Amino acid sequence: MSRDAAAPPPHRFEILVRVYYEDTDAGGIVYHASWLRFMERARTDWLRSLGAHQVELAERDRLLFVVAALSIRYLRPARLDDLLRIDLEVLETRRASLRLAQRAWATEPDGRAPPGTPLIDAEVRVAAVRRDAGRPAPLPGWLLNLLGHE
Repeated sequence: MSRDAAAPPPHRFEILVRVYYEDTDAGGIVYHASWLRFMERARTDWLRSLGAHQVELAERDRLLFVVAALSIRYLRPARLDDLLRIDLEVLETRRASLRLAQRAWATEPDGRAPPGTPLIDAEVRVAAVRRDAGRPAPLPGWLLNLLGHE
């Protein structure tokens, strides 16, 4: 797999996410589980930007990524129609897992939270597992090299 020449650095990535009605609770605030979906989208798009398409990894390499651990702090609410920046930073690369920091930020002046205000702060450990056995498996060598794993 190869990286696009215009791809972002491998250790940092961000996406924009608009909050839809389906993402909110009865009070119009982003429901706690919606944040997990937003973070998953950022991780998936990050891997794609590195040339790691999850369907290909599952079919060719028999490899899946699973969330092995998650710690999240909800700092400020987001609401219907807000535009959020969801980012990730690689904190640690191991042979069969990655430890990532993921955050969400306000992006629009709306009177509730100025742009750049942190909304959530999370740490996620993502593990590679064998598709058929569900047991830990090494990350592909090219991905480990790209992330500077020795």
